[in-house]
Amino acid sequence: MKHSRVEPSRARRAKAPRSGPSAIYQLEIQLLEVEPPIWRRVQVPADMTLARLHGVIQTAMGWTDSHLHVFEIGDARYGVPDPEYDLEMRDEQRVSLRDLVADTAGEFLYEYDFGDGWLHEVVVKDRVTLDDALVRRLTGGERAFPPEDCGGLGGYERCLAFRATGKDPLGDGDEEFGEWLGDWQPEQFDLAAMKKAFDQPKRSSRARRARRGGDAEADAAE
Repeated sequence: MKHSRVEPSRARRAKAPRSGPSAIYQLEIQLLEVEPPIWRRVQVPADMTLARLHGVIQTAMGWTDSHLHVFEIGDARYGVPDPEYDLEMRDEQRVSLRDLVADTAGEFLYEYDFGDGWLHEVVVKDRVTLDDALVRRLTGGERAFPPEDCGGLGGYERCLAFRATGKDPLGDGDEEFGEWLGDWQPEQFDLAAMKKAFDQPKRSSRARRARRGGDAEADAAE
């Protein structure tokens, strides 16, 4: 889904860091068109594909990966190709962050849920050193992301109003809406708790070889 109404913020753009064989990039991911800002800061390998970055964004933001998504990078669009849906969609598994940094200023858009239309700005801020024991790390953020399927920006404002007043501004039933929201709180962001779900240990060479061997045995069994 092409967006022309929102341009990445050039004021925050950092010079694209150079990449190396084991480069780690620090990314800042911000949900656009909402105030106060909702954002996350993560560290990931430069050779991570956009397909894997999609999973990183989903986990960091608290989305449930229940809807379609697309990366918008200049005039190109990357996602899961579907000839019946979009002939111009490029395969997100065939491009890495390193490729993007080499070809762009390291700033692009990610849209999730074409119905609700959640647009994120992703900025490659820096090249950093990451502990060898981790392959990705969550280092910061603010505020909870909107509830899944809340109805886009209008639905998010409805959720905020309910939390502030205890009343559903649409008058559809305070008790029912409160039950649907569950324990969601707009200001909540527990970095320590989120790191447990996000930070990913690096597999040892032995573990990687064992996994490849197990995959090969499974393929042979089929």
